[in-house]
Amino acid sequence: MLIETFHLRPENSDVTLTSYIADSAPELNYTRRPAIVVFPGGGYTHLSPREAEPVAMQFFAAGFQAFVLRYSIGEHAKFPNALVDASMAVAHVRENADRYNVDPERVFVVGFSAGGHLAATLGTMYDTLHAAFPGMKPGSNRPSGMILSYAPTSVRTEKIANSFKRTLQVSEEELAQYSPENLVNAQTPPAYIWHTATDPVVPVEHAIYMASSLAAAGVPFEVHVFPKGPHGIALATAQTCNGRDDMIVPDAAQWISEAIDWANRL
Repeated sequence: MLIETFHLRPENSDVTLTSYIADSAPELNYTRRPAIVVFPGGGYTHLSPREAEPVAMQFFAAGFQAFVLRYSIGEHAKFPNALVDASMAVAHVRENADRYNVDPERVFVVGFSAGGHLAATLGTMYDTLHAAFPGMKPGSNRPSGMILSYAPTSVRTEKIANSFKRTLQVSEEELAQYSPENLVNAQTPPAYIWHTATDPVVPVEHAIYMASSLAAAGVPFEVHVFPKGPHGIALATAQTCNGRDDMIVPDAAQWISEAIDWANRL
């Protein structure tokens, strides 16, 4: 495995893309791999390590070239900074497909909580960002598919709306414009959505809202609601439980194998 970290934004050295690339030695006879770009959660105030490298390693083991984006957070989280980071990350992977031995037609994103919001925002706003990148090839920043893990995709929930206003530093009027469920159209990438019915932070309705918007636009999707599990369960295994037994949820732990199967079928 080849591991390297690339600085996407010279003006903010904290924004990085770490790659986990399978060795392309001739005797291994690797064909081009699909790619996954991981957006950890953390409420746009921090980035959860439980939702970063452990997730990337699962996808890597399943045949993906894996990348972890550490995007703009905290005082740098003002919209659209993180969205620009995500756009640059996907475009960078696709534009360097030869170097990374990636199939440029199969560049997926997976996001958790706030990272899921970021993935959904990129999937619904990628085509509005070209003005910020004069040299970017149109569509190079479009994910081939998006995996949304307990993602806040709506501002119908007052708690989520207030959190977005505070962390993304957007006004009430701007807020509705940046709610992914409102921005879905026929060009939105396919989605795999998963949530738990008992999530106390991001209500499960968010998965339903996003799925309904995708259905109305004719965009392929799968939605999986597992019966129980707290917010932020990541892989839902002992590996990412942070010492909490309630974070180990065998039913929900199926999400990653199901998401990998879904991506491989697209």
